[in-house]
Amino acid sequence: MIAIDTNILVYAHREDSQWHQAASERIKTLLESGLDWAIPWPCIHEFLAVVSHPGIYKPATPTVLAIDQVDSWLESPTLRLIGEGQQYWERLKQTITTAKIQGGGIHDARIASICLDAGVSKLWTADRDFSRLAPLKVENPLIGHGRTKHTMR
Repeated sequence: MIAIDTNILVYAHREDSQWHQAASERIKTLLESGLDWAIPWPCIHEFLAVVSHPGIYKPATPTVLAIDQVDSWLESPTLRLIGEGQQYWERLKQTITTAKIQGGGIHDARIASICLDAGVSKLWTADRDFSRLAPLKVENPLIGHGRTKHTMR
């Protein structure tokens, strides 16, 4: 199962992103594949916060439209929303200590631990920081699809 990180969701939603078309096409391909896919709950929260933030986007996405976007993804019968499960705390501790994570990296360790706990095989992200969080496999789905070296974080 592939999970989608916040930055890919934001790029797919925001038409003013230079990576909009590539991100939108990749998510559409995933939706049409019939394969199970996932979005971690913290990525839904972060998506809503980022796209509706007037200090990040001018104009910001109205909250109601951001919610509509999430509702649209939720219509996919193969989407699973994933969150902290029974083994989450143990995985988080292991991820943090193994990769020597601190500060802002704790949020990424949270996402990685949720994915691992849910049986995710790969996380699609444009954030290179996730590469430190083995054993989670990460892939930038925008490489080769109009993607440059810029990351959201």
